Amino acid sequence: MCPVSEPSYERIEELPSGQYVAYTFYRVDPAWRRLPVEERVAGKEAFADVVEEWAGRMEGLRAYTTTGVRPDADFFLWKITERYDDLLELGAAINGTPLAGWLETTYSFLATTKPSVYTDKKRVRQGRVIPRNAPYLVVYPFVKKRPWYFLPFEERVAAMSQHAEIGSKFVSVTNHTTYSFGIDDQEFMPAFECEEPSDFMHLMLTLRESEASRWTERDTPIFVGKLTDIRTALDALDGAASRVEA
Repeated sequence: MCPVSEPSYERIEELPSGQYVAYTFYRVDPAWRRLPVEERVAGKEAFADVVEEWAGRMEGLRAYTTTGVRPDADFFLWKITERYDDLLELGAAINGTPLAGWLETTYSFLATTKPSVYTDKKRVRQGRVIPRNAPYLVVYPFVKKRPWYFLPFEERVAAMSQHAEIGSKFVSVTNHTTYSFGIDDQEFMPAFECEEPSDFMHLMLTLRESEASRWTERDTPIFVGKLTDIRTALDALDGAASRVEA
């Protein structure tokens, strides 16, 4: 048998690998709430143990609750790692918990980081996501109209500069846009940390009148999650936290 040789190639653009950023949304089967309390508690604890263990192994792993806000998701995980296989291994570990049998993954989005081509080179960010742990996170898939990419580069730069200038005036909102070209169905995954969801509403209302907005193809569904620890997010699934407080 011939020895297997190492592939001889260089990564495109000779750029180092960035971060993989993923969002996974879960909805619990209502029938789960009719299980005995002890069985629900054991399921939640096993799920939380996995998430807490992996939080120490990845760059970022945060839980956000959406219980009572959207019918298609009860909570979601925001995952950040430089190692793609972390996402696979975390998913397998979660699937091994009893609660996973009662959870539907309603949405799952994948993206990666890179510096923006529209940013002035003197101010270019290295394209890394560094969360600031704001109380709320707004996230959604985004697709531009295809003719946008055939505009002269200078026109696109001008439109995105106006877009960025508007965004800079909303100091309570932090943008973490990542790129999904070729690795998921959307083109971008914008994510915005904010102090109040209404802060982001005012930003989006203002951006509707910008030049870049006319080139939007799709920017839904939109999710607003509240940052919390995973155990609190899971207790919201059956109202356990509310019962304890009562």
